[in-house]
Amino acid sequence: MGYVAVVGPSEASADELADAEAVGRGLAQRGHVVLCGGHGGVMEAVARGAADAGGTVVGLLPGTDRTAANPHVTVAIPTGLGEMRNALLVRSSDVVVSVGGSWGTLSEVALAVRTGVPVVALRGWPLPGDPALHPVATVDAALEAVETLGR
Repeated sequence: MGYVAVVGPSEASADELADAEAVGRGLAQRGHVVLCGGHGGVMEAVARGAADAGGTVVGLLPGTDRTAANPHVTVAIPTGLGEMRNALLVRSSDVVVSVGGSWGTLSEVALAVRTGVPVVALRGWPLPGDPALHPVATVDAALEAVETLGR
């Protein structure tokens, strides 16, 4: 079992949402604890997938209101740190999976790469050449990469 953060845009495409939900489900089925930002978009989709599969979802919220978490979060932690909570999310994880890309997602990917946390990028920011970044094309490839990197 590992702690896997899944990051991505709060305004995501239908494909990104479907992938995030499938990643969440697959992570939970493999016994991983899923961490996310706790709000909507990719965060809600991954939480829904993990929760539907009986997994634990930890939402690190930017604000101070625990009830602001999406309904699929198991443990809501209101940090009061705004976007600075991205560092907590990354540093609490063994592996980060990014689904899609936004400026917030890029900051999380950059924090992970800079601190040595492996990143599996599905439909994410193309940052070639860094050994910490592992681009993949499918949900199955992302889940396989998490298993390999989380050891």
